[in-house]
Amino acid sequence: MKRFRFLSVTRRVFRDLRNDRRSLAMILIAPVFAMFIFGLAFSGEVSDVRVIVVNHDQGVTTGAGGETVSAAEEIISNLDREVLDVVEEDDIDQAIQQVRGGDAFAVISFPEDFTSSVLSGGAATIELDLDKSNINVANSITKSINEALLATMDEMGKQLPITINTVAVYGAEASFMDFFVPGIMAFVVYLITTLLTLVAFVGERTSGTLDRMLATPLTEREIVMGYAVTFSIIGTGQALLLLIIGILVFKITVVGNILLAFLVIALLAVVSQALGILLSSTAKREAQAIQVLPFVILPAFLLSGIFWPVEAIPAWLRPLSYLVPPTYAVDASRSVMLKGWGISSIWIDIVALLAMAVFFLALAVWSLKVRRD
Repeated sequence: MKRFRFLSVTRRVFRDLRNDRRSLAMILIAPVFAMFIFGLAFSGEVSDVRVIVVNHDQGVTTGAGGETVSAAEEIISNLDREVLDVVEEDDIDQAIQQVRGGDAFAVISFPEDFTSSVLSGGAATIELDLDKSNINVANSITKSINEALLATMDEMGKQLPITINTVAVYGAEASFMDFFVPGIMAFVVYLITTLLTLVAFVGERTSGTLDRMLATPLTEREIVMGYAVTFSIIGTGQALLLLIIGILVFKITVVGNILLAFLVIALLAVVSQALGILLSSTAKREAQAIQVLPFVILPAFLLSGIFWPVEAIPAWLRPLSYLVPPTYAVDASRSVMLKGWGISSIWIDIVALLAMAVFFLALAVWSLKVRRD
């Protein structure tokens, strides 16, 4: 092997890259983009989690001044308000109903004799009705309550054990795998379907097949819909395969309608192929098609709640999560599989996915019209 020969190849490759401004930009921008996405997504803590406090504690009147001491009020005041968005209500049944409806993650309730039990050394119990379907959020709520409890007991000079009676509203038997697998299914379908559609459609462009079809009486809408049906069927098949593996191999919990969970993942496949067709208009060859993937995959990987709850993403970055299609599929599939929700409870997610599919397909048709003109 002669050094000057392979170095001549190296010089040629660098010269080609220098002349390819798009590739050069990707070499510089992609790693910076990835670093920022990873850093920002994992830099946050769970925050602004809505919990409802129902305080029936009557307190205890002590001292000559007739001051009323309430251990419950002290605990509530010590709750971390950056983690918990605390709302106080009086009706325990209505509060729990809000957790069941997905409007809150937990209900913390104190009985009438809570303070008197604490001061007299008797058994004191805090009732916690908790949505455990999102393990990370549930753990953050429990941690915040325990820290508030310890701080209050230290302030009062008490070392009495106070029991937290936790009742799982959802996810009583859920494991991390039950929480994890629906997200992985959504991400895999999104990744493979988008990539497959993108590369295949760009291949049709580079081979000239697309130009030949555009020269026929076929309309742009018919061409796009033909590809859409093909790759939607493929994506739906992938969704079915992943769901079967999740149930048979990983033994994931499915509380709700399994067909509805499948429908959600299949709908994501439709959105993904529409996005793939749209993105193909930005690339003239396969190498350029691959260049756009970091900007499609990384946000979905980190911002859609697959591994890290949306509630833990920095508040200013959180709105971007709702621009990523898997966010809706992950939320809906977990709600069906872990909470047993029906279509009436996840219809917003379904509408969002349908709207994205229509929007992406419309833009894809428009891009083909521009190409024909």
